Amino acid sequence: MSVLDLINGENDIKNIPQEDLPQLAAEIRDFLLEHVSKTGGHLASNLGAVELTMALHLILDFPMDKLIWDVGHQSYTHKILTGRKNDFDHLRQMGGISGFPKRSESACDCFDTGHSSTSISAGLGFAKARDLQGEFYSVVSVLGDGALTGGLAFEALNNASNLNTNFIIVLNDNRMSISENVGGVSRHLASIRMSDAYQEFKSDVHSSLDRLPYGERVVRRMNKAKSSLKQLLIPGMLFENMGITYLGPVNGHNLSDTVHILREAKKVNGAVIVHVQTDKGRGYLPAELRPNRFHGIGPFDRKTGYPLEAKKKPNYTDVFSAVICKIAEKNERIVAVTAAMTDGTGLRRFRKKYPSRFFDVGIAEGHAVTFAAGMAAAGLHPVFVVYSSFLQRGFDELVHDVCIQNLPVTFAIDRAGLVGADGETHQGILDLSYLSMIPNMTVMAPKNKWELAYMLWFCSRFEAPAAIRYPRGKAFDGLKEFRAPIEYGKSEWIFEERQIVLFAVGSMVETALDVRERLHAQGYGCSLVNVRFVKPIDREALQKALGDHSLLVTMEENILLGGYGDAVGAYLGSVDADIRLLRFGIDDRFIPHGSVPQLHEMAGLDAKHIAEMILEQFGTEQNPTAQARGDA
Repeated sequence: MSVLDLINGENDIKNIPQEDLPQLAAEIRDFLLEHVSKTGGHLASNLGAVELTMALHLILDFPMDKLIWDVGHQSYTHKILTGRKNDFDHLRQMGGISGFPKRSESACDCFDTGHSSTSISAGLGFAKARDLQGEFYSVVSVLGDGALTGGLAFEALNNASNLNTNFIIVLNDNRMSISENVGGVSRHLASIRMSDAYQEFKSDVHSSLDRLPYGERVVRRMNKAKSSLKQLLIPGMLFENMGITYLGPVNGHNLSDTVHILREAKKVNGAVIVHVQTDKGRGYLPAELRPNRFHGIGPFDRKTGYPLEAKKKPNYTDVFSAVICKIAEKNERIVAVTAAMTDGTGLRRFRKKYPSRFFDVGIAEGHAVTFAAGMAAAGLHPVFVVYSSFLQRGFDELVHDVCIQNLPVTFAIDRAGLVGADGETHQGILDLSYLSMIPNMTVMAPKNKWELAYMLWFCSRFEAPAAIRYPRGKAFDGLKEFRAPIEYGKSEWIFEERQIVLFAVGSMVETALDVRERLHAQGYGCSLVNVRFVKPIDREALQKALGDHSLLVTMEENILLGGYGDAVGAYLGSVDADIRLLRFGIDDRFIPHGSVPQLHEMAGLDAKHIAEMILEQFGTEQNPTAQARGDA
């Protein structure tokens, strides 16, 4: 029997003999590699946090004590140690366990997370609630060093400095977030890693002075000035000056040392930071060498580290990457901004070609938006490349700093729509709604890879805020022959028939082609319009649709409330149009993890469901065979 076989529920690790704990760590790493290589998931961060998680489970009692993971992509070992190892065969699959902490999954997950820099705020909330209710459990927040580039973490640290009861903040310092860490916090932590040099320096100076005449007097004066010296050289003074006790750094792969420092941290009456240094990808050479590649990965060959399915066609991120470099070559005003997602957003090539025009601001989306606004006000044309669900964190800045001033900032919004296995926190299903409500904002969505390129060129010459949203995954290469020039606020008629007209937004154009074929098979005529501009809506195209159609259908991979269908409904109502409207989008709910096709079916956005609903709504009021069809 392996040591891991003895772990079947929370706190079982406390029954493992100390001499067997290194073997348990090795078996956990092997378990993670075996399962993540089949299902995909977040690998490098979890391999690096094995001993740290074991140490936390040795000093905490679950589910009474509260452990909050920042983002949560390093929580796999926590799930294994709390009785969920048998569920890893279906990790991040529909109906299976999430890749992030989930309160609905286990009482040992006390707070749902999926975005960065939130754990200190949440942990402080738990600590305050504990004290107010007269309870006595421990609260521990774990965050990576990359999360400290987010302003929310510093807001929480500032607040935590007033706490007079125990609250442990574990800083898991692996020198990376997703891309390489940037900025002053990263440099400060790097200096702490060199702190042994300070200790040796101090010892050598004292020894030398002791051998000199009046040396003792000099040492005493130096000791009186130790505060100034500490300000310059002692590790953790950044946190100590905020009123937070600092312990560390400690080697996070040395289990006994990590357990010892965490037990010391439990004795502190106040907020305490435990600085733990770990290696991302620990124990698996491909992940150690390229931790960013193994941050979030699909199924792969464990022996080589290569994906099981080679990419056969470029995805939208690849298309963006190539086009933005071509645009920057022609237009020196173009600069690119990312929030710690250089690789994920396709900006690595841009960074290499135009290093002085590339800016990674860390995990700080709100700052990125206002930073871009400042550059735009000074005469540049910034392109902020960001995942849809991450841009939500910069909403206030979108309103106040970009759109009120009507500044030329382009937002290239990757991972828009349903993204799959990362679940609720990462589904990009709100952007059409929250962007469309902001005055001065233009919102666009391409039907295929060529149209994404055309829209990027259009925006590079557009002197106002604009957003282009495009999905995750391979770029659609159909409808190549339909290349009407991009005109501001104009949709594109692809097929013109009678009876039914489909207005499809971006990624839904491909689905609309399938829907149209299904309606044809039933004898119905069906026009197809590529919306292109979600805002402003094309009133002329809608007015044209009223002439030969009795049913207008909108299709969008976005929440229905406040989306394109709502805007169309408002327009039709304002002109008292004699046409029925059927809207397809996502109901008022969050969508869990699963494959994208499964999620489309769950949300009712698959072609089969849409066609069936159209036929049901259209009914038998008209004889379909009596309607002539003529493709334009």
